[in-house]
Amino acid sequence: MTMETICEVATMTTRGQVTLPKTIRQALGLDAGTKLSFTLRDSEIMVSRVGAEEHKDPAIGAFLRLLEQDVAQGCNISGPSKALTASLIAALEPTQESTGNISGDVAL
Repeated sequence: MTMETICEVATMTTRGQVTLPKTIRQALGLDAGTKLSFTLRDSEIMVSRVGAEEHKDPAIGAFLRLLEQDVAQGCNISGPSKALTASLIAALEPTQESTGNISGDVAL
């Protein structure tokens, strides 16, 4: 899916503040309170929405980077143990016979 190109100009205030143009906010579905990340690459500034998956805890960030490297390199990756798999399958199995009629009120 390709998004059309939208080009808008904004002016920075003396306090370093910039208002994102309305067309950009609408195209990206940005509302008040949305967190944005700024990345400087050479002379370009990239602005992206901060997702819920971003973590501020440096330990979690370091772990996620390490995990990402392992996945990319295909090392230290294995499937779940047989015991965990059996436990998950058992947890998914119904615990009661569900063929009978239900009587009385049912809250959903």
